[in-house]
Amino acid sequence: MRAAILHETGQDKLEVRDDVEAVGFGPGKVRVRLHATSLCHSDLSAMAGILPQPAPFVPGHEGAGEVVEVGEGVTGVAPGDRVVLCWMPPCGRCALCRGGQTHLCVASIRRLSTPTFRFGAGTDAYGFYSTGTFAEEAVVAADAVLPVPADLPYELAALIGCGVTTGLGAAVNTARVEPGSSVAVIGAGGVGIAAVQGARVCGAARIAVVDPVESRRQRALAFGATDALAPEELKAAARSQQAGGFDYVFEAVGRSATVRAAYDATRRGGAVVVIGAGAKEDTVGFSMAELFFNEKRLLPSMYGGGDVRRTAEQAVRLWRAGRLDLAGMITHRLPLEGVNEAIAQMRGGEALRTVLTLD
Repeated sequence: MRAAILHETGQDKLEVRDDVEAVGFGPGKVRVRLHATSLCHSDLSAMAGILPQPAPFVPGHEGAGEVVEVGEGVTGVAPGDRVVLCWMPPCGRCALCRGGQTHLCVASIRRLSTPTFRFGAGTDAYGFYSTGTFAEEAVVAADAVLPVPADLPYELAALIGCGVTTGLGAAVNTARVEPGSSVAVIGAGGVGIAAVQGARVCGAARIAVVDPVESRRQRALAFGATDALAPEELKAAARSQQAGGFDYVFEAVGRSATVRAAYDATRRGGAVVVIGAGAKEDTVGFSMAELFFNEKRLLPSMYGGGDVRRTAEQAVRLWRAGRLDLAGMITHRLPLEGVNEAIAQMRGGEALRTVLTLD
């Protein structure tokens, strides 16, 4: 089958090959024929080594497809079911899962060292975070598939695999944005736009989007943002708020500088919601005095900050109700062979979400 391979960490281009095989099918596994996948900035971070991922590997973790085969002992899905891949599925058995924090389950991390693809003369490759959706087919654990309705188009369903669930959940689950509140979102990529839509769903009165690329921040207005700000305009906008800052500031970039900017733009007693996935070497500093006296809440939000299945189902319901715009988030559509063009578009700030079609 066709798949895109990154041979070494640090390379900036993928090789699309037609001699790749999805391996590892057996008890407890599901074979999925992928129809659509989208490019997320986390894929670029993994390629660069910012996010840990052994190489060679097949990038991609926002994918939707059809179940073609289930292994022994698999329940809940059957051949023909439409599914979205979940890159960090909860095991349901560990202490975190039993405590209701299923989105923090670490059981799936152990799978990262297991190759799930093979190409060429028997060379093993991994799937990015145990998925690897830049391929026509993937073999994943049964708990890594989320069933979705048959009438949800594959290209829209793919977005729910990460970006939409992450941004929407950050507003709904982690921050629990209150009606009438003020919100700022730093970063107008896919996750940031999903956070904008989440804040709108929650009833925020003001939603300011901050991004250095004018076209990106202007595009956010179509998704519910009320203000489009350049980074240098954030401080003045924060001071103009009645309480001297925004009630909630979402950081959707993954850099210490923007986390610090988010903290400074938040009112005393407000919430700084960190969604961006950054490098472990990139540290952010706060003084003990400001942490104590300002009582600003630092709220990291991973994969939507709640049960992934529940948040994905909520996204589908909101889409059905016309309150979540998935189609508008797709700015480019390309075949798998166009993956390097999609990467260049994202790096240049041109694309919000590019869907790669695998049919």
